[in-house]
Amino acid sequence: MPKNGEPVEYQVGERTVRLSSPDKVYFPERGITKRQVAEYYLAVAEPLLAAIGERPTTLKRYPDGVTGEYFYAKRVPKGAPPYVESVRITFPSGRTAEEVCPTEPAVILWAANLGTFDFHPWPVRRPDVDHPDELRIDVDPSDETGFDDAVRVAQTVREVLDEAGLTGYPKTSGGRGVHVRVRIRPEWDFIAVRHAVIALGREVERRLPKLATIAWWKEEREGRVFIDYNQAARDRTIASAWSVRGTARATVSTPVTWDQLAEVHPDDFDVLTVPAWYAEHGDAHAGLDEQAFGLETALEWYERDERDHGLGEMPYPPDYPKMPGEPKRVQPSKARDDT
Repeated sequence: MPKNGEPVEYQVGERTVRLSSPDKVYFPERGITKRQVAEYYLAVAEPLLAAIGERPTTLKRYPDGVTGEYFYAKRVPKGAPPYVESVRITFPSGRTAEEVCPTEPAVILWAANLGTFDFHPWPVRRPDVDHPDELRIDVDPSDETGFDDAVRVAQTVREVLDEAGLTGYPKTSGGRGVHVRVRIRPEWDFIAVRHAVIALGREVERRLPKLATIAWWKEEREGRVFIDYNQAARDRTIASAWSVRGTARATVSTPVTWDQLAEVHPDDFDVLTVPAWYAEHGDAHAGLDEQAFGLETALEWYERDERDHGLGEMPYPPDYPKMPGEPKRVQPSKARDDT
């Protein structure tokens, strides 16, 4: 008998999906196996597909489990079955790729068999992959702060979104942070959506100057919670709702209501506990698609900050080509030394 057990097959809709090495241990600290991860994904396939369906989706793969090396698969792998559909995306460099575009639950289980923990969907749907239909705010604690601080900042994000005419849906990141999703009309490109996130982040920073920041350079953050505006840039993604994360506990990025956010802890949600949570509470993001909002107010704020306060474009990630209007891409301390 093979070390990790004989392959098993699952019937997923009209598809038969084969799971190899089902007894392979993926999370040694808790003894969670590949089979348990796969069956977790079967349990949440419906809400997960609502989050990633028809979207270009990068697969974060851990073929040797959480203690091994991982990589981001941005192209459909060779040998993928015909039901794994794709969509062409364009990277900031101008290169293109055919990326996985999930359309049915069998694709989720197929990906799990490849060692996929996290699904990282682009904030776009085909056929229009250049105009996001989702605005995402990543609330990322520093080493000096934690989940409770991220929740406090996220609650202020909610207030700011409301004043901008937007409705946000929170979820745990699976780590110590909080993600907030907003459905928007696909009328703006990536640059405009990123500007909207910058404007919203600046407003949060004004209200919580000692706790929140959108400063790109770590030396300027002073231990505050970072609102990572560059997660709104092209080819930057966050783990989807219901994604397993590469943590020792096998935590899951889980949708919650705003009231629940103040009461839960990230470790409440993992591969073993989330199916029961979902069965009891349902999908807190089920209403996300009911209304799409506009970015007019947030973009007016961005223009106001540029016009009245001299706050314009901000640095892009280091692997990006130089972008129009971007300030010098060098950390402030080194820039002062150069001067």
